[in-house]
This record gives sequence, structure tokens and C-alpha cells, in this order.
Amino acid sequence: MKKDALLENLNNLCKPIVDELGYELYYVEFVKENNEFYLRIYIDKPEGISLEDCEKVSRRMSDMLDEKDPITDPYYLEVSSPGLNRQLFTEEHYNRYVGSEVFVKFAKSISGKKNIKGILTEVTEDALVITENSEQFTVPKDKVKSVNIEGEI
Repeated sequence: MKKDALLENLNNLCKPIVDELGYELYYVEFVKENNEFYLRIYIDKPEGISLEDCEKVSRRMSDMLDEKDPITDPYYLEVSSPGLNRQLFTEEHYNRYVGSEVFVKFAKSISGKKNIKGILTEVTEDALVITENSEQFTVPKDKVKSVNIEGEI
């Protein structure tokens, strides 16, 4: 199964369980690190995530994944909070955090810069607008390596 199709399937399998338990499914990723596969499920709720929240979701996910068996390779399951300096992955994430301070890493340097830290002021179809020291920078989304919230949310 292609990675995009696998992730879509995992999202469809995980979301109902996470919703039923009263959390938001923030993001699902399946990655290979040091020759090991990891299925990471990030959950969130307004008052924050505790270790007990992660354990509760992990138990339910583990049971479902054993039953449905959507991943053919051996892997480790990790359930966690996206954290204070959470990475923004989706359009919904970008739009939710307009007005927040972000740290953007570029895939390749832009005008001699490899990153920028400032306020996410606008999200367009193709770009993020970041205000740094009263100066606005338009960063094309296809040039973005990662975007993380800075400070507290």
C-alpha cells in the first residue's frame, strides 16, 4: 500500500476512536527512523494531554490495529500530545494558529535565510505570510520544510 493511502486509511481507522474518547486527532504519521518503523498518533484537547490520556488512546488503538492489521511491517505505536512547540502539518493547523508566533524552516534557503521566526499573519492557498519585526515575508508553501509554534499556545 502506498504511503498516502496507508495514512488515509490510518486516519479513517483512528479518528472514530479518538473522537469517541473525547480527543482531537491532531496528526498521524508513519515514519522510518534508524531502520525501525513508528506509527505516531498525536492527540489533543483544550486543557492539554496527560500520560493517562495517551495510555487510554494507546490501548484502544493497539486493539483496533491488531484486529484490522493495516500495516504489514513491524512497527512501534506511539501516542502523544503534539506538545507546546507543536509542528503545524495541515491547512487547518495553519489557519488555527494565525496570529501565533511560529518558527519556519525552509527546504532551501530563501534570500540567504534558512528559517524565519515571526507572527503567522496570513495563510493563502500557496503561501504563508510571516511578520518579523514589522516586515512581512511571503513564504511559498512548497519551500517550507516545517512550521512550529514558538512559546506557549
